[in-house]
Amino acid sequence: MPLDRRALIVTSLAFAAGPMIARAASLPPAPGDMILGSAKAPVQLVVFASPSCPHCAHWWIEDLPAIRKTYIDTGKVKLVFREFLTAPPEFAAAAFLLARRVGPDRYFEVLDAVFAKQAEIFQSGQLFEGLLQIGKSFGLTEAQFTAALSDPKALKEVNDRVEIAEVRDKVEVTPTFILAGQRIPGALTAATLKAALAAPAKG
Repeated sequence: MPLDRRALIVTSLAFAAGPMIARAASLPPAPGDMILGSAKAPVQLVVFASPSCPHCAHWWIEDLPAIRKTYIDTGKVKLVFREFLTAPPEFAAAAFLLARRVGPDRYFEVLDAVFAKQAEIFQSGQLFEGLLQIGKSFGLTEAQFTAALSDPKALKEVNDRVEIAEVRDKVEVTPTFILAGQRIPGALTAATLKAALAAPAKG
């Protein structure tokens, strides 16, 4: 059976703030939303990204730190992260399962590590081993790591979240940015975020 974003096989995986925009409508919550920053921040930035997407890794490493320092850590913007799967979907799903297994308090730390190591892991071709090393750095044994990747309930939840992103939120590419209910085209930097926050809300 071929793998796709909504039908993953775990066994193959294991062994291979502007006042105008602040009043714009936010996206409704989705199961599994992970929030970076204060939940009370006035502006919602929804980010759909995949651990196997090189563009996501570039944004996460190059642009997110400045956005986080200026807007998220200061309580102006809350980042709502939503999971999405891109090729190879086994790697993306495994990274999300790993992050969930480590726990909500360190979820974003795991993603930091995965994005930082993504190119190196892909170049090595050792996808399982690369994620395993990250898991061990967060205190998991190999048995715990393998169990996390073999959890059918957790995997179904990942696929369900991706289904909502595709069907309800109409996400087709990653990264996708939705600021205060408005889709932001192209790359999102601290400068483009500043401009978007200063612009009047549409609609």
